[in-house]
Amino acid sequence: MERLERCGRGLRAGLAAGQVRRRLPWLLLLIVLLGSALKDGDLVPETPMQNKRNPLNVYFVKVAWAWTFWLLLPFIAVTTYQFAKSKFLYGPTKSILMVLQRLSALLVGTAIWYVCTGLFIYIENLTGVCSTSGRASEPPRLYATKKECHQDNGIWNGFDISGHCFLLSYCALMIVEEVAVLEGLSMDQSSKLGVVTTGLFVSLCFLTTVWVFMFLCTAVYFHDFSQKLLGVLIGLSAWYGTYRFWYLKPFSPGLPLPNIPLSSKKYSYSR
Repeated sequence: MERLERCGRGLRAGLAAGQVRRRLPWLLLLIVLLGSALKDGDLVPETPMQNKRNPLNVYFVKVAWAWTFWLLLPFIAVTTYQFAKSKFLYGPTKSILMVLQRLSALLVGTAIWYVCTGLFIYIENLTGVCSTSGRASEPPRLYATKKECHQDNGIWNGFDISGHCFLLSYCALMIVEEVAVLEGLSMDQSSKLGVVTTGLFVSLCFLTTVWVFMFLCTAVYFHDFSQKLLGVLIGLSAWYGTYRFWYLKPFSPGLPLPNIPLSSKKYSYSR
């Protein structure tokens, strides 16, 4: 328990700081640029991470939004309720409503994930052609989708926007935004609620590390530069459009620092 508290304090001083929120978008762009240059120059050594069946990709990245969603759900609920309670600004009913308002950010994230991944599939199907090793005497078959092509053991060549670059960047940025609530939250770290919050916070920090690492692996091993760049730009746009624009407005899920005036929120998120 003591180790968990020490780990939480150290991470709280780092990941929860505004400096991380400010620099992470630029770090992700830099990773795409440098990673693509290394890949194009054949300067990347062979490692198990270039195999799509590696455990981190199969058990984490393939379900990245599920991991992010189910860890952020209790974290947002507990910290938002505790923040409202600690400031003595709202009664239990309004505090619960505030929790529900903040949790709606997860619904927004789910909608963004669903729409963008569907769009990527549509674009790949629209721009692709299928290469098969059929008999020369057989008439060529037209394939409408990548799935149909793969069912005939063909290879689909289309513009495959990197879903990994999009989702991993968006998930990492969303987590570091949400843990910002710890900047204005004080609670007894030895209490049951404090232990739960610290445990969730440490788990989210670990998850963010995994997302950034797998983002790096994607940059150096997979996709063309344009596909990766477009993927990360869409992820950054989704983050910026929500946390830096829409969530500053009155009719929105709001920012993770819910009880600070709007002008202070802008200050906190721009420093």
